[in-house]
Amino acid sequence: MINIIKASTDDIPVIKGMSSVVFRHTYSQILDNEQIEYMIEWMYSKDSLLKQFSEGHVFFIAFKGSTPCGYMSIQHEESIGIETDIYHLHKLYVMPTMQGNGVGRLLLETAFSYAKEKKDKGCARIELNVNRNNKAVGFYKRMGMNIVKEGDFPIGNGYYMNDYIMSIEIV
Repeated sequence: MINIIKASTDDIPVIKGMSSVVFRHTYSQILDNEQIEYMIEWMYSKDSLLKQFSEGHVFFIAFKGSTPCGYMSIQHEESIGIETDIYHLHKLYVMPTMQGNGVGRLLLETAFSYAKEKKDKGCARIELNVNRNNKAVGFYKRMGMNIVKEGDFPIGNGYYMNDYIMSIEIV
């Protein structure tokens, strides 16, 4: 059975530990090692994670028993007009040994529920960036998300994220 908890800054070592495994696994066939290491430091250093928490990123961790097996973060970004709250799903990763076992679906459904519960407007939109070569694109499509645009986003040190932007409306 998979349990999902809302994380706190006390859980940063757990998130950081999982990220060092899953991030390398996810991107080893897509990015070179230098960019992977740069991005891990950029997104998962203790200082970076503390900053993300302070900026309103809400993290959730999935556990199978007492073993952490995935994580995600979501952040309320803005409202469009008077009808839609925007949430950005910044991270959703599942440990390699647990992929294909429904953990990603449960984490994404947690994001959907969170946005639905927290929205102030009549509707919420969840958006995410996903590398155009990441097999997770198919997962997000199966979960009802659509590609709305694509771009190459500079992240520093001469590196880019070559992403699709995907979204879904949550009523």
